[in-house]
Parts: sequence; C-alpha cells; structure tokens
Amino acid sequence: MTMNIESIQHENKREGLEAFRAGDTVTVNVKVVEGNKERIQPFKGVIIQKKNAGISATLTVRKMSGNVAVERIFPMHSPRIESIALERAGQVRQARIYYMRDLRGKAARIDERK
Repeated sequence: MTMNIESIQHENKREGLEAFRAGDTVTVNVKVVEGNKERIQPFKGVIIQKKNAGISATLTVRKMSGNVAVERIFPMHSPRIESIALERAGQVRQARIYYMRDLRGKAARIDERK
C-alpha cells in the first residue's frame, strides 16, 4: 500500500473499542440523516459474527422485531456509528453463530458469560 492510503486508514481508525465477541448483546447507536436533520437510532441485538480486517472490520448484529428477524452489518470504524455499548456478555462455543437463524423462542437464548 502507498503511504497515502495507509495515512487515510490510520486517521479514520476508531480507538478505544471494547472487545466484543460472538454471542454478546450490544446496542449500536447509529446516526441517521432524514432530510436536513440528524438523529441517533439505537439497534440492540446479538452479535452473530465479527470480522477483524483492520479499517474494514465489521460487526453483524441480529435482532428480532416482532416475528421478523433483522440483521445489519455495521462497519466498526464508520463515522456513522456513534457508539457501541456492551449490554450482556454471551457464552457461545463458535465464532460465527449462524445457527441462531434457525432457532426460535426459548431455544434462541444464550447463556451469560461469567
């Protein structure tokens, strides 16, 4: 990589992010622009995957809205992300918990990590 790309990546990289893992319940506060107004919209759900790839690291969060499952992929170093707060640490055995997509109700519960 050239020095220009590396310097741009370094200045846009967010510092001080908590260590999140798959199975953790987080609240991602996203800046939403509607017309000329900007507001913060929280998205609370379970992390089903985390990709660490430097500046392009992403977090996939899944939540149930009524009976409909909603998944969003958040770039961790995006300026649109206001904050990511850990609500509950979950105990899972896999790094990618895609099996949660098939589970419903009590079967979809995750034990808390001590």
